[in-house]
Amino acid sequence: MNFITEPWPWYIGGPAIAVVLFLLLFSEKQFGMSSNLRTLCAMAGAGKKTAFFNFEWRQYRWNLVVAIGAAVGGFIATTYMSDGSVGDIHQDVVLQLDAMGVRGAGKDFMPETFFNADAFSNPKTLALLALGGFLVGFGTRYAGGCTSGHAISGLSNLQLQSLIAVIGFFIGGLLMNHFLLPYLL
Repeated sequence: MNFITEPWPWYIGGPAIAVVLFLLLFSEKQFGMSSNLRTLCAMAGAGKKTAFFNFEWRQYRWNLVVAIGAAVGGFIATTYMSDGSVGDIHQDVVLQLDAMGVRGAGKDFMPETFFNADAFSNPKTLALLALGGFLVGFGTRYAGGCTSGHAISGLSNLQLQSLIAVIGFFIGGLLMNHFLLPYLL
């Protein structure tokens, strides 16, 4: 196995995540990416207008380092540790997406149907992106955190609300994928 260009196996990634979560638990910190947006908004002064952002953001600076690390790590992995191939998608899924008009599935990380220059001048695409962004933002706030916060940090801390949220995320994803997506595309 070439550790530079091939995905790392579960027995490397899983324990690495467990070690990080143990360190966070030991230091009484919770992990979650959506909290970074809240911290950035508080840093920018949004707390003057909305009570939700009115908190001492300096105690959450460590989590911004996690977000920066994720971005830098993603850049390094994509630029220096990837052979440029996209993860395997079952051929049946590629054919189903192609039948729905999604071009580039299985070839590109960002299918051209949604991410080419023309897509951003298409009102339907813009409406879908805006609706999706609203639903993700609303859902994250309503659930008290994002998928990474609940599924990784919350479940590892045995929080019932995280289990309920993860079950809801999974059901919502299944419903969206199997019942709504074909009609939206």
